[in-house]
Amino acid sequence: MTTWQGRNITVAGLGVSGISAARALVGLGASVTVVDGGSSPAHRERADSLEAEGISVRLADAETLPEGTDLVVTSPGWKPTSPLFAAAAKAGVDVVGDVEIAWLLRGPDAAPWLAVTGTNGKTTTTQMLASILSAAGLRTAAVGNIGTPIIDVVLSEEPYDVLAVELSSYQLHWAPSLRAHSAVVLNIAPDHLDWHGSMEAYAADKGRIYEGNRVACVYNVADKATEDLVRAADVEEGCRAVGFTLGTPGPSQLGVVEGLLVDRAFVEDRHKQAQELAEVGDVQPPAPHNIANALAAAALARAYGVPAAAVRDGLRAFRPDAHRIQHIADVGGIAYIDDSKATNTHAAEASLAAYESIVWIAGGLAKGATFDELVAKSAKRLRGVVLFGADRALIRQALARHAPEVPVVDLDRTDTGAMLEAVQEATRLARTGDTVLMAPACASMDMFTNYNQRGDMFAEAVRELGAASA
Repeated sequence: MTTWQGRNITVAGLGVSGISAARALVGLGASVTVVDGGSSPAHRERADSLEAEGISVRLADAETLPEGTDLVVTSPGWKPTSPLFAAAAKAGVDVVGDVEIAWLLRGPDAAPWLAVTGTNGKTTTTQMLASILSAAGLRTAAVGNIGTPIIDVVLSEEPYDVLAVELSSYQLHWAPSLRAHSAVVLNIAPDHLDWHGSMEAYAADKGRIYEGNRVACVYNVADKATEDLVRAADVEEGCRAVGFTLGTPGPSQLGVVEGLLVDRAFVEDRHKQAQELAEVGDVQPPAPHNIANALAAAALARAYGVPAAAVRDGLRAFRPDAHRIQHIADVGGIAYIDDSKATNTHAAEASLAAYESIVWIAGGLAKGATFDELVAKSAKRLRGVVLFGADRALIRQALARHAPEVPVVDLDRTDTGAMLEAVQEATRLARTGDTVLMAPACASMDMFTNYNQRGDMFAEAVRELGAASA
C-alpha cells in the first residue's frame, strides 16, 4: 500500500480535481504545494482557501518544479509537453493524475470500477450505467470526468457497491495502475490530437482502459479500432471480449432485434439464447448513437451481474443532460434540436444520422478538423445549412465540394447575437416536417464561454421564435 506520510507532492492545477487531490493528500500526511499559471481574483480566492488549510499555493508560475518534490499529481488538461513535467522528468520525479491517486487510495474492499471512455458518448453512457446500477438496488455514482471528483468518492465514509467511471484520454494517460472490473471504448475518432501528438498516441491512451480488466472488455462492432484495442490489451485470465452492435448480435454480443435490445453475451448458452433487455423506445432519445450508448452501458452492467429487468428500468428512468440531442420545441411544424455537445465531426455525424430532412446550424472552432467526410455522408439529409463562427469557411468549402445544391447561409459574424439570426435563417430554409439541428461539429470558445452557453442561447432563440409566432 502506498505511503503518503511525509511526502513532498506538487499538484498541478487549481481546478476541481487539483483541489480535491491536494486536500486528500494533505489529509493523509503529505506536504502539498499547488502550482497554477493563473493569477485572477478567482485563483487567488481558491488559493486563500487552500492556504488556510495548510496547503502551499504558487500562482502565476506553472513551469518551475518546487524544490524537494518527489511526486507530481496533474490535473487532466495539462499537456505532457508542459515545462513542469520536463523539469520533473529531469529530476527523476514521476507524474500521475488524480485518477491514479484515487486508484491507489482504494481500500482492500473498495467498490469495483466499471469504466467508460470513447471520443463521443462517454458522459451519457456513464450516466445510463449509473441509472441501471441504481435500478438494481446498488449504491453507485457516476464519477471521474463527470460529477463528484473521484478521489472524494473513493474516500467517502459510506461505501459504494460499484462505481460508473467516465475517463477521458487525458486521465487515462496519467493512470498507469488502473485495473477496471470491466471497461468499454465506445468509439475512436480524431480528437485532442494537439494534446496527444498523433492519432496513434490518442488511441493508445484510450486503450489503457482495458489493461488488467477482470470480466469484460466491451467494444463497438462498428468501430474496428475499438476491437483492435481489446486484442492488444493485457487482461486477466478469463476476461472476455464483448461487442455491441445496432444490428443483430452474434454470440458474445449485445444488439438490436425487431425493436428490442438483446443480450447474447451474458446468458447460459450464448450460441442459442438471447435475453431481452429493453425496448428501443425505452431509450430517450432513441437516436442510433444513443441506442449504441445504451447497449454499451447494458453490457457493463450485465458484466457486473445486473439482471435484465434493471437494465430496462434504468434506461426508462434515464434522461440525458442538456445540449445532447435535446428537443427544444416544435414551432410551425418544424422541430428544433440542440446538440451543442457535438463539438467534433464524429459527434455531429451521429446527430445528423438521426434525422431525415435537416437544416443544419454549424461552425465554431475546428481544432484542426476537416469536414469532407462528414458532409459527404450527410449531404442527402440536408435541406439547408446556416454557418457561423471562426472556422465556418472550412465547412462551407466542404459543402461546395460534396453538396453544391444545398443552400448555405454564411453569417459573417462571431458575436453571440449571431445565434438568433442563425435560428431565424434556419427557419426560413426549413419546411414543415423538417428538423433544425444545431450540431456544430466545432468547439464553442470563439463565440461562447462553452458548449452549454451555446446551447442555452439556441434554446432562447427558439423560445423567442415560438413567442413571436404564437
